[in-house]
Amino acid sequence: MAVPSRFADFLALTKPRLNLLVLLTTAAAYRLGLDGPLAPAPFIHTLTGTALVAGGAAALNQVWERESDRLMARTRLRPLPDARLDTGQATWFGRVLSIAGLVQLAVFVNVLTAAVALATLVSYVWWYTPLKFRTSLSTIVGALPGALPAVIGWTGATNQLTPEAWVLFGIVFMWQMPHFLAIAWMYRDEYARAGMPLLPVIHPDGRSTGRQASLYTAGLLPLTLMPTLMGMASAYYLAGAVVLGACLLVLSLEFSLVRSQAAARRLFFGSILYLSLLWGLLVWDHVSH
Repeated sequence: MAVPSRFADFLALTKPRLNLLVLLTTAAAYRLGLDGPLAPAPFIHTLTGTALVAGGAAALNQVWERESDRLMARTRLRPLPDARLDTGQATWFGRVLSIAGLVQLAVFVNVLTAAVALATLVSYVWWYTPLKFRTSLSTIVGALPGALPAVIGWTGATNQLTPEAWVLFGIVFMWQMPHFLAIAWMYRDEYARAGMPLLPVIHPDGRSTGRQASLYTAGLLPLTLMPTLMGMASAYYLAGAVVLGACLLVLSLEFSLVRSQAAARRLFFGSILYLSLLWGLLVWDHVSH
C-alpha cells in the first residue's frame, strides 16, 4: 500500500481537479486556433506540456503555503501540512515537472508557447502566491496566470500572439473573478485564520465582495460576444453566450444581494458549468461553421 499511497500524495501536489479546468481552457483555445482538422501529436504535446507546468506550479505553490495550509480545514490534510511528504521532495517534484513541461512545449510545440507557459509559472508561483498574504488585490494578480492557458492553447496551434488570443485571455480573466470571490466568501473564516487578507476577510459584511462579483460578471458578458464580432464564431454562438451570461449574472446578483453560503456555492458551481458550456459552444460553433 505504500507505493500507491506515495503516488497519490505526489499526484495531490499537482491539484488535478483544479488543473482540469486549465486543460479544458487550453484544449478549447487550441482548437479555436485551427482552421483545418486537428493533428493529434502537437495537440497532445501542448496539453501534456501544459499539464506538467501547471502541476509543477501547483506543487511549488503548496511548498510556499505549507504553513498556512495547516491552519485551514480544507487544506490541512494535503501531503505537506500532514507531513506525508517533506519540503525538499515537493520542491524537486515541482521543479522537475515544470522544467519537463517547458522543454516539451519548446521542443515539440514551439518556443512562443513555452515562453507563455514560463510566464504563467513565474507569475503564479513567485508573484501571486506571496501576494496572497499581503493584499486583497492578489485575486486580480492571480487571474493573470489563471488566464494564460488560453494563450498557451492559441499559440500552441498558431505560433502567433494575435488579438484573438487576448480575447480568450480576457474571457478567462474576467470569469475567474466571480468564481474566486465566491470561494473566498465560502472559506473566509479559514482564510482569516491563515492570515490571508482576501476581500471577504477585510470587509466581512460581504458587500464589496458581492458588488465586485457582479461587476466582473457584467464586464465578462461583452467580452464573450467578441468572438462573433471578430469572425471566430457565428450568431448561434452569440445567442448561446448571451443566455449563458444572463444565467451567470443572475447567480452573481443573487450572491451580491443575499451573501449566503448557499448563494456563494451556487455561484461557484454555476461558474464552472458556465465556462465548460461556453467553451463547448464556442468550439462546436467554430468546428461546424
